Amino acid sequence: MSRPLVVVTDFIREPLDHERRILGDVADVVSADAMNEDDLIGKVENADCLMLFHFISITRKTIERLKKCKLIVRCGVGFDNVDRVFARERGIDVANVPDYGTEDVADSAIGMMLTLVRGIHYMNSRTQAEQGEWIYTQVQPTYRLRGQTFGIIGCGRIGTATALRAKALGLRVIYYDPYVPDGRDKALGIIRVESLEELFSQSDIVSVHCPRTPETTHIINRAAIEQMKPGAYLVNTARGGCVDINAVLWGIESGKLRGAGIDVLEVEPPTGAEPLIKAWRDPNHPAHHRVIINPHAAFYSEEGSIDMRVKGSENCRRVILGNAPRNVVN
Repeated sequence: MSRPLVVVTDFIREPLDHERRILGDVADVVSADAMNEDDLIGKVENADCLMLFHFISITRKTIERLKKCKLIVRCGVGFDNVDRVFARERGIDVANVPDYGTEDVADSAIGMMLTLVRGIHYMNSRTQAEQGEWIYTQVQPTYRLRGQTFGIIGCGRIGTATALRAKALGLRVIYYDPYVPDGRDKALGIIRVESLEELFSQSDIVSVHCPRTPETTHIINRAAIEQMKPGAYLVNTARGGCVDINAVLWGIESGKLRGAGIDVLEVEPPTGAEPLIKAWRDPNHPAHHRVIINPHAAFYSEEGSIDMRVKGSENCRRVILGNAPRNVVN
């Protein structure tokens, strides 16, 4: 009888040292090194488990070809790049790794917030380009961080970690999350609001930490930004589709937003034709100095990268040994 097979579909190439350290005694582990879903043809059909990262999607057309797969692990938090509904119809568990980069994303959200609110990015980019005088008045008025209101959309693991960091900086922290049971606000010493309208109207800084679902797609749109305080700041380290970047551009151009930190875009990499991207790259546009865009990097640390590989491998091991997987999302 052949040994069980675990296929790492994308992102991670040889050497698969962490995966083989966890799985080597119970399964063969190979990398498909796929850059798109069609690259998986002929490489995954006999897999017992798949480890999926974020370069590709696994849709119905791949799932239909899986002959004996028991588990697809999305080695990350978000799982919108796998058809988990059809996987369930085929009896395949889909799981994620919800806790590998909690600290890193929370740190990135706070880092973007501090850079925006204190005018650090604005002053650096302008003085570097020799625009304006060499003086702090470029960012007048800048207000003390302590006492401002930090609004969190989605108070799960990362939202909670971000809330604790913001609270430690002296911010008044509020959150909106209809799926969190009562009492989290009491445990964390923060304030729960009952509507997005309340959160937008009260927040000096809005930080997005929800998964992308039909309900949260473009949860930040023009109507949402219009409800925010004049001169508010926006930070998104969640999923790209949660924010309409055209609305962000309107917010910057109108002055409704004083700044925005965007870690992740709906289309990655951007084509370059997106109005916000063009404005961000234009030294004469206000977005050039008031918008920070990172290439989907908030999750990254060396420790976090190892965690997602190890935790994903450990879940495959459970299934191969006949145990129930953890963190099933379907």
